[in-house]
Amino acid sequence: MPVFDKKDKSRYAAFTRRTLGMGGGMAVVFAVLGGQLYKLQILDGEDYKVRAEDNRVSERPISPPRGRLVDRFGTELANNRRNYRVLIVSEQATEGVAEALDAIGKVIELTDQQKKKVLGEIAANKKFVPVPVAENLSWEEFSRLNLHLPYLPGVQPDVGETRDYPFGKEMVHVLGYVGSVAPEDMAGDDERLLDVPGFRVGKRGIEKAFDKEVRGKAGYSKVEVDAHGRVIRELGKDPGMAGQDVWLTLDCELQRFADQRLGDESAAAVVMDVATGDVLALSSTPGFDPNWFNVGVTGPQWRELTTSDYKPLLNKVISGIYPPGSTFKTAVALAALEAGIATPAYHVTCSGVFNFGGHAFHCWQHKGHGTLDIEGGIKNSCDVFFYETAHRVGIDAIEQSARKLGLGAPTGIELPGEHSGLIPGRAWKQKTYKQVWQQGDTLSVGIGQGYVTATPLQLCQQAARIASGKQVSPRLVHSVGSRVLPRAEPAKLDFTDEALTKVRAGMNKVMNEPGGTAFSWRIPDAGFEMAGKTGTAQVRVYSQAEHQAGMKSNASLDWKLRDHALFIGFAPVQAPKYAIVCMIEHGAVTAHPHVQMARDILLFAQKRDTLGKPTAYPVTSAAAAPPVKGAALVSGKEPG
Repeated sequence: MPVFDKKDKSRYAAFTRRTLGMGGGMAVVFAVLGGQLYKLQILDGEDYKVRAEDNRVSERPISPPRGRLVDRFGTELANNRRNYRVLIVSEQATEGVAEALDAIGKVIELTDQQKKKVLGEIAANKKFVPVPVAENLSWEEFSRLNLHLPYLPGVQPDVGETRDYPFGKEMVHVLGYVGSVAPEDMAGDDERLLDVPGFRVGKRGIEKAFDKEVRGKAGYSKVEVDAHGRVIRELGKDPGMAGQDVWLTLDCELQRFADQRLGDESAAAVVMDVATGDVLALSSTPGFDPNWFNVGVTGPQWRELTTSDYKPLLNKVISGIYPPGSTFKTAVALAALEAGIATPAYHVTCSGVFNFGGHAFHCWQHKGHGTLDIEGGIKNSCDVFFYETAHRVGIDAIEQSARKLGLGAPTGIELPGEHSGLIPGRAWKQKTYKQVWQQGDTLSVGIGQGYVTATPLQLCQQAARIASGKQVSPRLVHSVGSRVLPRAEPAKLDFTDEALTKVRAGMNKVMNEPGGTAFSWRIPDAGFEMAGKTGTAQVRVYSQAEHQAGMKSNASLDWKLRDHALFIGFAPVQAPKYAIVCMIEHGAVTAHPHVQMARDILLFAQKRDTLGKPTAYPVTSAAAAPPVKGAALVSGKEPG
């Protein structure tokens, strides 16, 4: 019997409406599903296809070879060498990771610290990911490991590349070093390259300053992986682009000679081309082996670097700040000549002391120098002469003269961490101390003491400007890849030729005329003579008795209490090519080792004739060429 009678029209109509409503609802549902399917398969199909492929295929970054650092003649100062290392895959270590590490330790040396580090990395990674156990193995260690490989399940030998510095500590303060990527290295840098396990970035020196250019561009390895990310097979590979070479202005042989000549002293030396500003040698001692930071610094090594009074981590050339002492007298002399004070008739009589404002300002020569003109003042480094001259000239003219010579501001050399030193003046003292400038301040500055400070590199620049009469500034990098770094022709120095000639003549007398403060350490070889200016920088205030004793008292003091010894110079005298600075911390003794060092370095440079030899700089272009793809191998002291 039917549920309802067809003749009952009202009940029939209700049933029909419900049927149509359900049918319409189903139609809407299927329409929505169909639309979604259309969107997934047609509109977004390609995107989901790529996502699905990404689940199956993974691109892993590859570290390219790092560019070389080379000197002006093409000598490699930093390059890449093979890195023999051993890895471990925890899921393949059938007897356990700890046991595998113990077994490896029987073949090659492994410390407890290394084992602990490996276990930590394994815990932080998936079981199939290889984790480095030891790197930079010797060939003997690597061979022994391969011999025992059948008995070391889960252990994988591997050959990669690592940074190498063949000259060790002799170049470290120029080149710097590379180290592991730190969080601060990632800031603002989204390159995949930094995610490569074991990747190194520049931490100091040229390695840091030109890290982006030297590191190259990341390649990739396209591999097929399973659902857990385990590699099944490699599908393709792009090696990336090798880093660009950086060509330095250094002469490796001159640099090594300077470094060896400074020896174990806490010292600095720079040699510059007076015409172009090219830095031919930049030495800061003591140094340290940059390879330590690449392979890992040990506890004893780190303590040695951080506790030494000689501060081996400090690049004294650009970051060491010292009173320039009597080397600053050349700037005062130029100010006096330019102001028309130091005329041919201008003389000062030195009795050994200059009395001013109720205070006695002593000369290093307590018996006095007698009557001197401007050249004699420089030759004898007479403190009384420059007290009187500075008083007459005034701080404003002295400040202006010093700034023309490049003091009080960074030189702009391509090394991170350069300090500016300080050339004081009225405005500076008012701003810093809320005090007005005093005449006594001027007297102290007149002999390179008081508030004035400079870096050794600034003093070398000062010597180069005096020698050349041009506004030269130091340059350390000639080219990157095939691109020469732009460099403007140095303008004429804003001093008269007559003033510069007078100062050069005084510096010549320092070295080459009897009675000059450095006459005993001159270069006697004809044609190689040097001019210069000695300097002694106090590190504390001296008593009257110590003034009388001079350097004999200084030499008997504890090392930290001795004066700093400085020297600036140029050679050859008649046609200057090279400028030099040599500084020894707490090294002011009567033997003048800093002058002897400067003499030997300048003589070596001239006889080697660095500037006369053709360089090996690459063929260059105005624009940067792309890197080649693939691998790429208050009182002075004697004598002022």
